[in-house]
Amino acid sequence: MKRVVLDTNIVISSALGGALVLVLEKWDAEEFTVIVTTDVVSEYFEVLNRPKFGLKQETIDRIINYIYQFSEFVVPEEKIRFIEDDPKDDKFLEAAIAGKVDFIVSGDKHLLDLKEFRSIPIITGREFLDWLQATNE
Repeated sequence: MKRVVLDTNIVISSALGGALVLVLEKWDAEEFTVIVTTDVVSEYFEVLNRPKFGLKQETIDRIINYIYQFSEFVVPEEKIRFIEDDPKDDKFLEAAIAGKVDFIVSGDKHLLDLKEFRSIPIITGREFLDWLQATNE
């Protein structure tokens, strides 16, 4: 099964019910494994709780509980300092390396501009959904 790191913007977009809600549905269908670290989950939680998204507490709790239940937690063995313009994005690279993932899925320009990191492709949510579709046909 493919292993992926989901950037926070992918989780938020999915939670808000846009086209990327399919990412959550495919995750729920066990088409891939999500790899996280405690730093990644902390950022998910912090962003999900931002008032501008207007998510109900029960929705936030359900998402976080799902992440805790159905993600694989890894502990980064190295501290990566690579993205100078937004060092907070380095946590996703650390998770990807520690979790030996197949993809980093992101909507973040800093990550997408890299195209890949240590041979791990960095793709958009749409590209990931297209890839899942193509491999399941």
